[in-house]
Amino acid sequence: MFPELPSKLLTAAVEELAKLPGVGRKTALRLVLHLLKQPREDVEQFGNTFIMLRNEIKHCTVCHTLSDTGQCAICSNPRRDHDIVCVVETIREVLSIENTQQYNGVYHVLGGIISPMDGIGPNDLTVEPLLQRVAAGNIKEIILALSTTMEGETTCFYLYKKLCGFPVAITTIARGVGFGDELEYTDELTLGRSIKNRQPFAGEQ
Repeated sequence: MFPELPSKLLTAAVEELAKLPGVGRKTALRLVLHLLKQPREDVEQFGNTFIMLRNEIKHCTVCHTLSDTGQCAICSNPRRDHDIVCVVETIREVLSIENTQQYNGVYHVLGGIISPMDGIGPNDLTVEPLLQRVAAGNIKEIILALSTTMEGETTCFYLYKKLCGFPVAITTIARGVGFGDELEYTDELTLGRSIKNRQPFAGEQ
């Protein structure tokens, strides 16, 4: 049982940190006590950094990843292949794929996957902006790089049905990523090979 703390301020700080994923109250207490040992200006900078992040972070107007500016560094890079768009769930998958150094196209971040159990439907995702990008006629290939979970497969099938009427190739990552795996936790070598060895999406469910 977690002990009662001698300070309401300390308790409040611990409770806030304990809301973070994977942070229990013991870990939160250790972090708070560490912060209390730091110079006041360092702690103020620490707090202000997150306040600034929350207030000023933007979504790229093209691919919807997080960005400091209206258009992210990947979308504004003329050396990237803008004919190929890799559709992912969140910025975490963008970072995972970038770490493989096996992909030079651009991205489209859905902001999640279809999950009726969690109340997430197609209208909660950036599906319509993706369709608008494809309708503009400059894209030759769409890579569906979503987690191979049931929700991810459902989302891929939904996107396929929406995209199959356009003159674009629709591919998916190779099965080096096993069913039920999330891309964020797939090792870079496997993920890189899955991107390079991508295959046409069958459109079957």
